[in-house]
Amino acid sequence: VENPDRTKRYFREAPGGRRTHVHVRRTGSFSEQVNLLFRDFLRSHPEHAQKYGELKRGLAAEFPGPKQRGDYVEAKGPFIWRTIQFADEWAQSIGWEPPPSDR
Repeated sequence: VENPDRTKRYFREAPGGRRTHVHVRRTGSFSEQVNLLFRDFLRSHPEHAQKYGELKRGLAAEFPGPKQRGDYVEAKGPFIWRTIQFADEWAQSIGWEPPPSDR
């Protein structure tokens, strides 16, 4: 299993409203830490953030329907995992640690 700690809560708006995604993760979990690392890496590397944005826009056009959401998410996977590898190297080089929880 590539990510055994897939525990998170996912909330969505009522149908017909503006689309908002809220992900809540357990403090200290693998899922929390890898997502904070991904976020911080993109914030520190705008060129990667731009490429990610371009990828997401392209995939949103390619998979526009709600029934294609799984295809959209799956298509982002290779970029995300490659970025996490870069982010891990970056984290080790600067001594990155997950920031304190916002709660």
